Amino acid sequence: MLTALVAAFGCILGLTVVVNGLSRNTSPDPAATSIPASVRTNVPALTGFRRGGPLRRSVPVRIRIPAIGVDAQIIQLGLNADGTVQVPPLDEHNLTGWYRYGPAPGQRGASVILGHVDSVTGPSVFYLLKDLQAGDLIYVTLADGKTAVFVVDGLQRAAKTQFPTSSVYGKLGYPGLRLITCGGPFNSTTGHYADNIIAYAHLT
Repeated sequence: MLTALVAAFGCILGLTVVVNGLSRNTSPDPAATSIPASVRTNVPALTGFRRGGPLRRSVPVRIRIPAIGVDAQIIQLGLNADGTVQVPPLDEHNLTGWYRYGPAPGQRGASVILGHVDSVTGPSVFYLLKDLQAGDLIYVTLADGKTAVFVVDGLQRAAKTQFPTSSVYGKLGYPGLRLITCGGPFNSTTGHYADNIIAYAHLT
C-alpha cells in the first residue's frame, strides 16, 4: 500500500495530471512556484500539549480554513486501477478529496485530504495552502453533524520524488490531519510542479 501511495504523489494535484481529457498546464502560476521561507523541508514538530480525544469514524463532508479563505466540499477518494491514489476531478478543481482507506478526520491516526493548487481557469482550492501558519485552525464537518477542529503544526515542502510517506500516512498515537497540494519548481515539458506542499495538524 505504501509503495502505491509513493507512486501516486509523483503526479498528483494542481495541473499536473491529465484527467477526463483535460490538458496539462503549459506554464506555471508564479504564486504556486514561490514558496515562503517558513515552509521547511523537514516534517514539522507537533505543537502544544492539548490533543483532542479521538472521534468515532464519520465521513468528512466539508472543510473550512478561515486563514486562507477555504470553504469547500470534501469528496471520497480511493485508488486507481494502477494502485495510485485518486485525486479530485480537474473539471471541479475547487473540490477537496479525503483518502477513504485511511482514518477519518478526528479518528486516531493521520487523515489525508488532497486539493488542487491551480487549474486552466486560475487558482484552485488549496492555492494558498503554503501560506498557512502554525496555530491556524482547520474545521472539518463530518456526516454525523460533528465538526473536528484541528490546529496547524506547520508545513513541509517535499520533492515528489522523495515524498515523506511514513510521515503522512504512518501510524499516529493521536488524531492528525494532513492537507496536500502541489507547488515549487515547474517543469513546462511535463506540466508538473516538482514538489508537494503538506500541512500537518492535530485535533484540538
